[in-house]
Amino acid sequence: MGWAATGLKLWISRKDYDHPSDRPDVSPMAKPPSKTLLHQEPCPHIELHHRSEILRFQLTNPEHRLGRDPTWADLSIPDLPQWSVVSSRHALLRKESQGYRLIDGDGQRRSTNGLFYQKTCVDLDQGLMLTEPMELEIGQDPQNLIRLHYIPADPLQPDPPPQPGQRRLDFNQMPAWPIILGRDPGPGYNTFALDSATVSRHHADIDRTGAGLYILRDRGSTNGTYVNDQKINGPHTLNQGDKIKIGPFVLVYYNHSLELVDQGERIRLDAQNLQRRITIAQQERMILTNVSIVIEPRQLVAIVGGSGTGKSTLMGALLGIVPLTSGLVLLNGSNLQQNFDTYRAEIGYVPQEDIIHSGLTVEEVLRYACKLRLPPDTQPQEIQGVIGRVLEQVKLTAVKGNLVAQLSGGQRKRVSIAVELLANPKLFFLDEPTSGLDPGLDKELMGLLRNLANQGRTIVLVTHATSNIEGCDRLVFMGRGGRLCYFGPPAEAMPFFNLPDRDWKYFADIYLTLEQGTTEAERQRTAFDWSERFRASHLYQTYIGDRLSMGNQGESTATFAAVSSEARAMPPQGKDRSLGLRPHVWHQLLTLCQRQWQLLRRDRLSLAVNLLSAPLAILFIVLALDSQPFAPQENTDLMQAPQALRVLFVFTCAGLWVGLASSAQTIIRETHIYGRERLANLSVFAYLGSKIGVASGVAIVQSLMITLAVMVGFSFPAPSLIPWPLGVMITTFLTLLASISLGLFISSAVKNVDQASKVLPPILLPQIIFSGVLFKLSGPVAILSWLMIGRWSVGAYGSLVNVNALVPEQPDFALYEPPPLPFDPSPVYDPTWGNLFLNWGLLLIHTLVYLSLTLIQQWRKEQK
Repeated sequence: MGWAATGLKLWISRKDYDHPSDRPDVSPMAKPPSKTLLHQEPCPHIELHHRSEILRFQLTNPEHRLGRDPTWADLSIPDLPQWSVVSSRHALLRKESQGYRLIDGDGQRRSTNGLFYQKTCVDLDQGLMLTEPMELEIGQDPQNLIRLHYIPADPLQPDPPPQPGQRRLDFNQMPAWPIILGRDPGPGYNTFALDSATVSRHHADIDRTGAGLYILRDRGSTNGTYVNDQKINGPHTLNQGDKIKIGPFVLVYYNHSLELVDQGERIRLDAQNLQRRITIAQQERMILTNVSIVIEPRQLVAIVGGSGTGKSTLMGALLGIVPLTSGLVLLNGSNLQQNFDTYRAEIGYVPQEDIIHSGLTVEEVLRYACKLRLPPDTQPQEIQGVIGRVLEQVKLTAVKGNLVAQLSGGQRKRVSIAVELLANPKLFFLDEPTSGLDPGLDKELMGLLRNLANQGRTIVLVTHATSNIEGCDRLVFMGRGGRLCYFGPPAEAMPFFNLPDRDWKYFADIYLTLEQGTTEAERQRTAFDWSERFRASHLYQTYIGDRLSMGNQGESTATFAAVSSEARAMPPQGKDRSLGLRPHVWHQLLTLCQRQWQLLRRDRLSLAVNLLSAPLAILFIVLALDSQPFAPQENTDLMQAPQALRVLFVFTCAGLWVGLASSAQTIIRETHIYGRERLANLSVFAYLGSKIGVASGVAIVQSLMITLAVMVGFSFPAPSLIPWPLGVMITTFLTLLASISLGLFISSAVKNVDQASKVLPPILLPQIIFSGVLFKLSGPVAILSWLMIGRWSVGAYGSLVNVNALVPEQPDFALYEPPPLPFDPSPVYDPTWGNLFLNWGLLLIHTLVYLSLTLIQQWRKEQK
């Protein structure tokens, strides 16, 4: 099985044909082979590969025509279903001094499914010069694409080496089963190695049944196994033509064999007629209007335009996270929105806001990101190697030990980029990466992005900066109403907008040109006019019309327009809404807990305030008292019970405030970090579990310190149910836990940190008012108090102290009515196990309810 790592010649065990007429099933109308095909001298030739079949043609004439139309083509392709991806008039080959020039189409019109070299369309005018062994593709659908190989005439030149996309595994030659598909299965396995950071070590396996069927299973991988763009959660019987996607790799099963047809090293995007309509104040508004663009591999593409022109919406649509009213975004020919979950690991996204914690060092940020995004079976030395690689790419090795808070704005942005580079994505999006940077840092960052694109990535960024725009390959200029006013090289934008050619100091004038008009209607009209002018120009045909891919099945634009808007607007699969307690979820939970504790431990002032504020408040009470409220008194004291209840009420208030204050900003403060990690397959369960897990650990320490403060400052009450210190600690912990859960819900419901601070008083006041201490509650108000954490916390403390026993007996006033006591005994404070467990149980119910509401709120955010 060692060949799996190095490749296998595609033409092994295949039939070779010098011409379709040599095949027994070819159409009798096919042209007979030219006599020049019998030439004995070495001559170049091309091979068309479709699964196990090969067509071979020698190239001897000054011009050859390739297609399914036998009346036009001398390199005639049989008119059979397996070759239907080839157009009737698909390509021209014209001989030049250095070799043959390959031209898509018949010289006037391109073919339906196109010719692609490294996922880039062959230029309609210039074509592609074939001078060395090369491989091209016809179509983009792995299930039916055809590979075109060019082999030069040099007799001393060996056959072209097998490319990574040519690896083929013949099941009939397997010595043992099952076959393990994975990153590095290790020695001793019957393996098919797929080397990528997003592939688990033992990702999936294929086994053979006694009936000769082949069963594919996912082995609990982190990023899942997909068949025909659907995630498999159990055994799947392989059928002819099944497309299997594991990480960036695409494999196709046919005729008892498995072929690796795509390594995902090059990504292209085709956006076709994108429209997005929203309703604001009961009025419909277009924020994207019929936008079509083509982004090819290794291109750096900038989306620019004035405020409110749909730049971020367009990027979100290209990213697959913004629903569309109509139109399609194709990633290598596949509908991105409907298959986002399949491609999430191949996409990097850096939003405008930082997606890193300022309280961690650069190396810590990257290490935790590795643990969250890479498979759990990634070894420490592998993680260190990945971190070293990305630090070198973004030129941050010298500051890897520095806190993010100590970095400059440009360095922080590069750390965010480094986080996205960990999984080595080939499609990269950045929203305003140069925002807030000085001109020098702007130029430096654009240079970094240019280098990343040159390394094989497709990069799309939204930017307002124009000083370094000339380094981009394509420029997308948006106008009012989300209209595409220009798409092409930056240098050609200047003459298109009637500005001095290549004089970049005038580039900003394009903004003024597109904003001409004194009213919104006039500015909309200006954008419309420029959009129509661009669509009618040769630029549109050159950079969009001649390059736009028709997708996997070669549908026409009209066919795409017929797809229902509901189907296109469906939320991407990437927003997984299942709890999914899969093995990697527990790994994420542990990693997030470690990161949360590291952040908490490093913020020493906040941690000290969090731990000490409640114990200090309790000790302050001791200074304010002139007697012990809980200890039995020899002399009757009418005020002992009310005083004891007020002290217990302070215990409750301290727990409520500390719990709410420590958690009310936890989630909203990390909105952008959470949103990006969620797109990278973060589990909601793991995220919320880490928050409540670490907070619970801190709450245990807080409860212990509060209990110690109570033991130091107050005499113990008479024994009732359980030892007083144990009862205080349990009640305090449950109060803190319920308060923390309420704080997490608040944090998930508000829109910003400022709102979280403002909402705390109106949330805390009802807890105080309806606790039953300040006011006597009865009727519906008493029922309302059941919704308050304070009611059950005071009840639990009161039953432990047995507040009712502190009320003195009413003296006998004979014929006179006795005066009312300052406190009436209440069943709320009965010292019984049933009452104590009722109070503790209701505190736990509050905790579960608030955590459930938080979980629901997080899911609702993703549906918007």
